[in-house]
Amino acid sequence: MKKICDFIARWMGVLVLLTAVVSLAFPDVLLPVGMWVINPLLGLIMFGMGLTLKPHDFRIVLQRPKDILVGCLAQFTVMPLVAWGLAKAFSLPDELALGVILVGCCPGGTASNVITFLARGDLALSVGMTAMSTVLAPLLTPLLVWLMAGTLVDVDTIGMLLSILYVVIAPIIGGFLVQRFFPKFTQKAVVYLPAFSTLMIAAVVAMVVSHTADRLLSAGLLVIVVVVLHNLLGLTIGYTIGRLLRFSREKCIAISIEVGMQNSGLASSLAAIHFASFPLATIPGAVFSVWHNISGAITARIFARNNV
Repeated sequence: MKKICDFIARWMGVLVLLTAVVSLAFPDVLLPVGMWVINPLLGLIMFGMGLTLKPHDFRIVLQRPKDILVGCLAQFTVMPLVAWGLAKAFSLPDELALGVILVGCCPGGTASNVITFLARGDLALSVGMTAMSTVLAPLLTPLLVWLMAGTLVDVDTIGMLLSILYVVIAPIIGGFLVQRFFPKFTQKAVVYLPAFSTLMIAAVVAMVVSHTADRLLSAGLLVIVVVVLHNLLGLTIGYTIGRLLRFSREKCIAISIEVGMQNSGLASSLAAIHFASFPLATIPGAVFSVWHNISGAITARIFARNNV
């Protein structure tokens, strides 16, 4: 069982890509399952993240405040501004621009810690950044979406805040409490969490792609180009910020991956719940969910094999 789980976690990018392709080819299979299931799936991923968090993961905020501050500032400035810039540069329709901005304003991706570990980056910094950006997300994500996209659509900032609390924060707290009071169960469970998270991420991708297949195909190459550029620019700028500040290579890798990998499943969920009248807004999150897992796996291999 352990070998199977290791295999699943190692080939996360390939599994997510195959899931997306199959879901795009046979969307009718999952259509009877409503989009509502995405939130419980994200909740399970966040619960798993909570199981892995320990008090010292937050202690890093006090021990290394500069690293965390730089990382979180980069997280909530680089990706939102790059999203806004790409939307303007490519003259995206309002619906697609909203979707790209939603992705940019979300916290770090749920797989970023695994990718940082595989890339031989600073795992403690990665976990600390993920934890802090997730904690800050209920306030910063709605505010940033309102600032960046408020001229395009009406943004329900309070509704988005509550959604993030329900879908992200509450499950993380639940997982943290289980880890705190049931350590023996947690110790056994965490071995399988990377594979479990991979399967949950693949399930989220399958749901989003199946329910947006027609729109995904019609949106075409433009969305793919914008999403790929968004991710690659995030990875590159994140790494460059670390280098300019003379951080160690391991810290630069962690910041690069944390900035470039977004919780795009959350972006699609927020788009489906709060912007239902703009169905194309779910598309960038769906494409990003597939792409950043692929680029993350490739990035990890490059960083692990080369001294950048």
